Formats: sequence, C-alpha cells, structure tokens
Amino acid sequence: MRILVTGGCGYKGHILVPKLLKRGYEVVVYDTQWFGNFFEEHPKLQLIKGDVRQIKDIPLDGVDCIIHLASIANDPCGDLDPKLTWEVSALATMQLAEKAKRLGVERFIYASSGSVYGVKEEEQVTEDLELEPISEYNKTKMVAERVALSYSNDMIVQIVRPGTVCGYSPRMRLDVAVNMLVMQALSKGKITVFGGAQTRPNIHIDDITDVYLHLIDHPEHMGIFNAGFENISILDIARLITKYVPVEIVVTQSNDPRCYRVNSDKLLATGFKPKKIVENAIQEIISQFRAGICKDEEHFYNLKWMQQTVLSKRTCLKGAAV
Repeated sequence: MRILVTGGCGYKGHILVPKLLKRGYEVVVYDTQWFGNFFEEHPKLQLIKGDVRQIKDIPLDGVDCIIHLASIANDPCGDLDPKLTWEVSALATMQLAEKAKRLGVERFIYASSGSVYGVKEEEQVTEDLELEPISEYNKTKMVAERVALSYSNDMIVQIVRPGTVCGYSPRMRLDVAVNMLVMQALSKGKITVFGGAQTRPNIHIDDITDVYLHLIDHPEHMGIFNAGFENISILDIARLITKYVPVEIVVTQSNDPRCYRVNSDKLLATGFKPKKIVENAIQEIISQFRAGICKDEEHFYNLKWMQQTVLSKRTCLKGAAV
C-alpha cells in the first residue's frame, strides 16, 4: 500500500510514519517542515517539502490512502490569520479530496478535532451531537469534515475527532495541556493552571496513531469517530504530575470556556483498544527530559514559533504539520 501523509512532519506524524513504515507501506510525507524534520532515511519513505494549498504539487499517482493531518494547528494559531487558516485547513482539504476522487484514491482518513463540539453540558459527548465550534480552528475542522463526507460515495472516508493528544514525540509539542504542564514542572519548578476546572478528553500519542492504523485495517468502519479515552480536568492533570515531580501548583483565573467529555464508545465498538493513559505520557516525558532528549525549546510551541519565524518574515502560511 502507498500512503500519502499530509502534515507528516508534525507531532503525530513523527510517531505515525515510522509505524506505517514498519508495516512495509510506502509512505510519502508532504509537509512545509516549519518545525523541522526529525525522520531518519528509509528506503520506503519519500519526504516532500510543500504547501497543501498548491494542489498541483501534491503527488497522488499510485496513492491508495491519504491520511490528511495538515492544518494550522490549535486555536491560537488559527486565529493569527483567519483567511489563511481557512485556505489551509478547509479549502485545501476540499481540493485534496476532489483530486483524490479524480485520480481514484480509495481511502481518505481525515484528522479532525474533538474541539469541534465547543462547550457542551452533556455528560457524554457523542458523534451525533450538534457541533458548536468557537474558534477559526474549530470551524475549519467542522467544514473540512463536511467536505470529506461529501465524497463518501467515491471513496472510503474515515474521520477522527481526537481529544487532546499527549506524550513524547521527536517533533514535540509543548503547547498542549499534559505536555505543557509536565514541562512547566520540570523546567520552571512549578505548574501554573489557568482555571483548572475545565474537563477535556485526552489520548496518548501512541493510541491516536494506532487509531489510524486500525482504520486502515478496517475499511468497513466509515464515518466519524471520537478518540478520547480519559476525560480529566486540567487541575487533576497537574496533581497527577506532582506525583512524579513534587512542585507547587498555582491556580489563576481563565477565560477559556471549553469544557466537554468525549464518549468514544463508537470507536471501541469497532474493536479498537487503547493501550496507554495520561500517566504513561507524564512518565515518558519526564524520562526523556531527564535523559536530555526532550528539551524546553521554542520551536515546540506552535504559536510562538510561527510568530517568530513564518509570520515575522511575512511569509504566507502554508500547510502546517500538526
């Protein structure tokens, strides 16, 4: 099988792509490489530095499956330039799906986000609830989902709505809840929690990448799937971290209203079984930090890095890796 992974040089891509290669697949990674490229050479890996908006440059000849990870990742980054966020995260998805249809690509797996639900009061947020996105990032994900689903008669379409991903990756992200709080404890000697009562779904990076493998193995399961197995408050995450790094927790006020509990029973019903929990992610990041492998570096913070590099040079935003 030949698989195209857009945004494959990102946080999830650096865990997913080696798993695909280990299975013997041919993998094409198409990415702007804003945040670097940490892949080792592999005979079945082709790395292309490119912009997902330049649809003519995306190689689909011989591709059997697309795993579409590319977008402007997270709410703050999406709000930096809404016009370009819509171009990258929504319009480019439509162009890619249309080209895939024309060239006979059989599979389209889209990485959406659990944040499309917005603020929910329901105890269990299931895939059939109304979407109420509150940021440009959420809105583009919702629209891209609708676009992808419109091609369901032409190819197998599978959409994943992950919770907040956590755990170590060579292309680390330190702007997502668990990872950020662990790094605060390790590098600053205290954890600052904004609000703390907000409950969010979480999923280990090994599990979310295994979800994509599971969907490849099960083309009969089409449609939308939540993927978040631990609904934990931000403050409880901080408390869990202090089991391993005993530091002070400072709680401040927050204007972030996002709070929801994702139900992933639909995915579990397909036979998928998560293997790791948030506590594993915490332990792994601590271990990598103490080994000198995981460091508190600016290019691991999407917003800060984009402001200092891409946007500071007034370079057009491109299909960024998540």
